[in-house]
Amino acid sequence: MAKNQTSTKPSKSSPDKNNATILEFDDNHLLAQLVGEHDRYLARIEQGLDVSVVSRGNKMAVSGSNTAKAAARTVLLDLYERLKKGMDVTEGEVDGAIRMANDAPAEDGSRGSVSGENGLIVTKRRRITPRSTNQGVYVNSLRTHELVFGLGPAGTGKTYLAVANAVAMLIENKVDRLILARPAVEAGEKLGFLPGDMRDKIDPYLRPLYDALYDMLPAEEVVKRLENGEIEVAALAFMRGRTLSNAAIILDEAQNTTPVQMKMLLTRMGENSRMAVTGDLSQIDLPLGMRSGLHEAVEILKGVKGVDFINFGESDVVRHPLVTRIVRAYGEHDREKQLALKSRKS
Repeated sequence: MAKNQTSTKPSKSSPDKNNATILEFDDNHLLAQLVGEHDRYLARIEQGLDVSVVSRGNKMAVSGSNTAKAAARTVLLDLYERLKKGMDVTEGEVDGAIRMANDAPAEDGSRGSVSGENGLIVTKRRRITPRSTNQGVYVNSLRTHELVFGLGPAGTGKTYLAVANAVAMLIENKVDRLILARPAVEAGEKLGFLPGDMRDKIDPYLRPLYDALYDMLPAEEVVKRLENGEIEVAALAFMRGRTLSNAAIILDEAQNTTPVQMKMLLTRMGENSRMAVTGDLSQIDLPLGMRSGLHEAVEILKGVKGVDFINFGESDVVRHPLVTRIVRAYGEHDREKQLALKSRKS
C-alpha cells in the first residue's frame, strides 16, 4: 500500500498489457472515500458503465470496451477531483457522474462535471453541483437569463436547483428578496375539507418549497428571513397587484396555472428581478377542458429575448433509480395511449 500523501498533481492513467486502463491516485485517504464503504461506489460504477474495476493500493485497473473505459476514467477522476476540493461524494454524486459520462456532450463539446466550478451553487448548508448535463445547462441559464422555464418530470431537480440558485443570490446580496409561489390547485383533495383558516389550508401545498429552503439555510435563518419578509412563500393568488423588484422569484407547479394567472405573475417582474418557472406538462391537475397557463406561455414566449426554456427528460431524473424507471414506464404508457388515439382517429 502506498503511503498516504496529499498532492495537487493529477492522477495518472495508462493502458496495461491486458488492455485495462490503469489509474493512479496520490492520496489513499481520498481514495478510500472514492471507492466507498465495502467498495459500494465502485460497484455502482461497474454496473452503470459495464466495466470491471480492480483496486490495488493506490491504483485501479479498469477493464471493458474502450468507450466504457473512457467513461469510467472520466467518472473516477471527476469524483476524485471533487473530494480534493473538500466536497462530499455520495451515491447521488456517483450516479450523477455516471449519468454525465453517458450523456451526449453539450453544444460546445464539453461534458458536465460533478466537481466543476461552473455549475457550483454555494449555500450556507450545502455546496450543490449539477448531476446531469442538462442540469448544468439549467444552472447556467438561471444565471444568465432573466426568465427561465424548467420543464419536465418530477425528480429532475428543476425546482431544487432554482431554489438553490435563488438562495445563493440572496446570500450574495444580488437580490433583496426571495419569493416562492405555487398555485393551490386541488389535485384530488378538496381545500374546503382541510382544517384551519385559509393559510392553514394552503400551507401543505407550499411544503416542498419550505423543505428546499431548510436544505439550503439553517432553520433559524429561514425563520428569521420569513419573519422579516426577505423570504416569502405564498400561494400564487397572493401575487396579484404587486410589483416584484430586486427579487428572485420562483413559480413552481406552473402547469396548474391558468393563462390569466401565468400572465399575471410574469408581468409582476420589476427592476433587477429574476424569475424561474418550473412545471411538468404531463401532470396537469386543472379542471377538464381548462388550458394550462404554462402550456400557453411556452407557445407564446419562445424566441423572446431574455427568456430561456430548458427541457428535462426521463434520463435527467436524479432521485432513487426506481423513480427513473417509474417515470419511464409512465412515459411509455402515455406514448402508447397517444398512438392508440391517433390510430383510432385515422
